[in-house]
Amino acid sequence: MSDLRPALARFLRPRSIAVVGASTEPLSVGNNVLVNLRSFGFAGDLHFVSRSRAEIDGAPCVPTIDDLPMGVDALVLIVPAQAVPESIEACARRGVGGVVVFASGFSEQDEAGALAQTTFAKTARDAGMAVLGPNCIGCVNYADGVPLTFEPVEPRPTNRPGVCVIAQSGAMQGNVRYALMARGVPVAQSISTGNEAVLSAEDYLDLLIEDPSISAFSLFVEQIRDPQRFLSLARRARAAAKPIVLLHPGQSSRAREAAKSHTGALAGDHAIMRACVEREGVIMVGGIDELFDVTTLVARYPTPVTGGVGVLSNSGALRGFSLDFCEEVGLDLPELSPGAHEALRKALPSFAAIDNPLDITAAGMQKPSLFGDSAAIMLDDPRIGFLLVAAMGGGKPQQLNKWRALQPVLVAAQKPVAVAYLGDDYPLDAQFMQEIRDSAIPFFRSPDRALRALARLAAHGRAQPQASPPAKPLEPLALDTRGPVAEWRGKKILNALGVATPQGDLARNLEEARAIAARIGYPVVIKAQADALAHKSEAGGVIVGVADEAALVEAHGRLLANVRAYDPALALDGVLIERMAPRGGLEMIVGARRDPLWGPVIVVGLGGVWTEALHDARLLPAQAGKHEIVAALGQLKGAALLSGLRGAAPRDVDAVAEIAASVGALMQADPRIVEIDVNPVNVYAQGEGALALDALIIMT
Repeated sequence: MSDLRPALARFLRPRSIAVVGASTEPLSVGNNVLVNLRSFGFAGDLHFVSRSRAEIDGAPCVPTIDDLPMGVDALVLIVPAQAVPESIEACARRGVGGVVVFASGFSEQDEAGALAQTTFAKTARDAGMAVLGPNCIGCVNYADGVPLTFEPVEPRPTNRPGVCVIAQSGAMQGNVRYALMARGVPVAQSISTGNEAVLSAEDYLDLLIEDPSISAFSLFVEQIRDPQRFLSLARRARAAAKPIVLLHPGQSSRAREAAKSHTGALAGDHAIMRACVEREGVIMVGGIDELFDVTTLVARYPTPVTGGVGVLSNSGALRGFSLDFCEEVGLDLPELSPGAHEALRKALPSFAAIDNPLDITAAGMQKPSLFGDSAAIMLDDPRIGFLLVAAMGGGKPQQLNKWRALQPVLVAAQKPVAVAYLGDDYPLDAQFMQEIRDSAIPFFRSPDRALRALARLAAHGRAQPQASPPAKPLEPLALDTRGPVAEWRGKKILNALGVATPQGDLARNLEEARAIAARIGYPVVIKAQADALAHKSEAGGVIVGVADEAALVEAHGRLLANVRAYDPALALDGVLIERMAPRGGLEMIVGARRDPLWGPVIVVGLGGVWTEALHDARLLPAQAGKHEIVAALGQLKGAALLSGLRGAAPRDVDAVAEIAASVGALMQADPRIVEIDVNPVNVYAQGEGALALDALIIMT
């Protein structure tokens, strides 16, 4: 997009605008655009194109785009879909900087529409011209007062940086913008990208990350078109302390199908996308309300924060609710430090229970200053990273009194804070609402939503990448195999990476099998080996618990007969003879796969029956360090099995993490590897390591 950056910059901050299809007919698209431009007081040059009118409000109209002056910065195109390609050609001839195309009926509709979209997109790119849309409602630059939309909008001047809303859906762009404005959150830019024929959400991010008028980004996208570029942009945004909050539907197959019909999007693997973007600091949210709520918080507090949440209330019932809810959403409620405990004991009535969550009791009704005093003490506690004041607002005078006791403390706070007045839609004092909006303190009517949003912020803070020791550089594998690699070769590759496997070797015949078994000791397991035999058990190619030499002779013959019956044409490399793994290990899975869009990822999870019962696994990018993998293991549903359940010894999670990191390094080193499956991995007590019992590598 580098060649289109100047054109896009002209388009978003134009000094001249042309409206093609300008109209004075009330409620028409053309008139709505003109009303918006007037209400925002656009001071640049305005040009009108109309075949039916000679002038609009005293300003002359020209009949065609070719009659416009050269070099208009932004052009609003209000024409039917069939007229768009020739109009784009005319814009290119006149050196227009950028065009917004409202019309629908392109790639979101049918093949003919997709072909027309491809045609005019090429025209625009060849001319170095930006295009927003088609199938969009335009954009609004609130920071500079430029509305290029037919949606009725009002100027929102602000003296502080605001959020940039980017959505492929026009309705969702308006939805997010309205929600933020209703909370007093300034919006700097609001962009509906539609079908993204020429420019995608990534292009707007690329241009706007360093924009001083923008403090954070709120995105609703159904497809990330250039994943690797998006990850690079996310790193830039993180470095600039401008959080990206992302809602990306598509977890279900029906949602992916809906995305295709909506914007012509083709969805990738949602779980892999999530793992990759979250590692680069993007805050993924699970719903529309969360998009509003988390954006509200990061707009005010863009710097990642760690630590637990403090909850301050005047309700004992809310205290109990908060304990349950915070556990459900993974939000830590730390015990108060001794210093905070003592300070609160002195500040509050003797009958108050000093704890987190903190109930200041009904004494706050007679003495509103207790709200501010208690909030200040909790914010000074180093164990508290966030503070939520969730209270019954009471009558209108009480609402204001409580707020005014809190206001100086919360406004000056160096940690994220939020206020929730319970009572759902019960009316609140107008003066209170004005003051809390002016303060920029995030305000909620639901403690559930506030705590869930704070949980996202806390997870975001924990997920910040930490420096890892540089990985040992690996060379691509010296293999010319395509497809599966036999287990015995896969294990030699793992051994070279430092991954432990059971003692053993490949036997080309029975005599070699006897010698290997005698050397490593019985009991042994024997496995048929060939690149073409990825699923050995299906062929009867695995026999376990071979106790002695006589049993080995019988098992060896039986195994070869099983494989011949399964596939008479299959040529074996030999039979892998391995010592049976020690008992007492917890079965886990370590694997990796290469996504064509997002690149390689690793997966760690519980194996054996736990795989089927819990579907318990975590995805991470292949470059994840050991500390990140250990943290991911701690987030498994069955993490208690690793830490020592019912008196069992804790498991060697470091050993599992080292295997996963080695697998990730191998995926990065050799782009021919499609998949690695190390399953099962037997994990022993802490300090006793882990054994990779099977290994499958698939090459392309």
